[in-house]
Amino acid sequence: MSIASPPRPAQTRIPAAKVVQDRPLRYPDASAREVMTRRGWWLVLLNFLLPGSAQAAAGNRRLGKIGLGSTLVMWVLVILGALTALLWQQVFLTIATNWFALLLIQGLLIAYAVLWLVLTIDTLRLVRLVKTGTAARFGILALAIALLVASSGGAAYAAQTVAAARGALGAIFGASGPSVPPSDGYYNILLLGADSGEGRDSMRFDSISVVSVNATTGATTITGIPRDMPNVPFSAGPMQDKYPNGHEGHADASCGWGSGINQLRTEVEVCQDGDLLYPDAVANGSEPGIEATKDAAEGVLGIEIPYYVFVDMHGFAALVDALGGVDVTVAERLPEGWGPTYAGQPAEEWAIGWIEAGPQHMDGDTAQWYARSRYTTSDFDRMKRQRELQEAILAQFTPQVVLTRFQDVASAGQALIQTDLPQSLLPFLADLALKAKEQPVTTIELTPEGGIDEYEPDFAYIHQLVQQTLHPPTPTPTPEG
Repeated sequence: MSIASPPRPAQTRIPAAKVVQDRPLRYPDASAREVMTRRGWWLVLLNFLLPGSAQAAAGNRRLGKIGLGSTLVMWVLVILGALTALLWQQVFLTIATNWFALLLIQGLLIAYAVLWLVLTIDTLRLVRLVKTGTAARFGILALAIALLVASSGGAAYAAQTVAAARGALGAIFGASGPSVPPSDGYYNILLLGADSGEGRDSMRFDSISVVSVNATTGATTITGIPRDMPNVPFSAGPMQDKYPNGHEGHADASCGWGSGINQLRTEVEVCQDGDLLYPDAVANGSEPGIEATKDAAEGVLGIEIPYYVFVDMHGFAALVDALGGVDVTVAERLPEGWGPTYAGQPAEEWAIGWIEAGPQHMDGDTAQWYARSRYTTSDFDRMKRQRELQEAILAQFTPQVVLTRFQDVASAGQALIQTDLPQSLLPFLADLALKAKEQPVTTIELTPEGGIDEYEPDFAYIHQLVQQTLHPPTPTPTPEG
């Protein structure tokens, strides 16, 4: 005896009109232009505000999930990046200066820009422009293109900026020396300036200074060394072996050099085989002439100087222009141009322009003449002006300027800077640079104004002066009563 199964309940069909009414984005009434127009505006806005949501609501749900998932991942990465920059600055700087991390970020930005382009094209397909109002279809299309440029174009620009940073890091820090701990609490960096446009073979360092950065506080001291300072002592190394009593000149019609510190490059690289003296220099991102100048600066100041930064004055103007100019207060009117070396001809007859006294916002060309001008002023005044420009450039390196002009700054930096600073040290130095911006820069000028005879310097006194400046004595508290 069989038992009859109970009858199945009849399935209720939802009328098509109700589907259209409840889900107008996915099932619109294509015959109603007003509905299709309103739906088109909404889909384009959804695609911009939350990429993938237009597909999830009205199109391919799988594509929508990819878009929404990618958007969620990007927002999480952005928020994590912002929190890291605020709370763990050292970690953020480590990532921002890591070549592989920048390559990965660049790839993600490019992929997201392409995905946004695909989603925008698919959104326009879902809109069905021919079903919208005649005037609205052009407006919807124009809005979609404008939002695409703002979104996908913004991601592509960010990827390009990251690529510029990666390229600059590779070009500037591609070869570098080993990372060493701070010496006596300071990172000491030799800062050299010269103009490669005059010919690399005859180039001498016109500007020689040492930047000392406190490894804890970021407090910065810049010590200027006169380029013609003679008979400089050397720290332990090949040059001290050659000149145990200080640097000596060599008179030779074919290839000679003076005893000044800026003659070392000519001696070591032009007149002699510098690779025999400093065989590891090139492999560590340096040059024999620079290493000899390092040893001399160490002997003059009595401190350890493991790194250098060479600033090519031939490209100096490009960096100043990339930063949007610098602000300097000019003490006296200075001529622009290479005037005659003999006396008696006033500058008005050969000057191609003038830098007026008072506050000036200088472009790159003006700043270059301000640093170079030797007329109406002494070499000591020129050293002081170069120091003023160094401080002005540091002051101009604000986050706002760097972010808005990053590609120009990175491009100028590649043509301007040569260094043996290791890339692994960059996060720490960048963190110190942020601290340094909050403090005044201390300067030591080894000139008569600073109590130093340029041509007969007392090196023992210079050592004492540098130590007192870098390590000032702690004041003894006055007893009560």
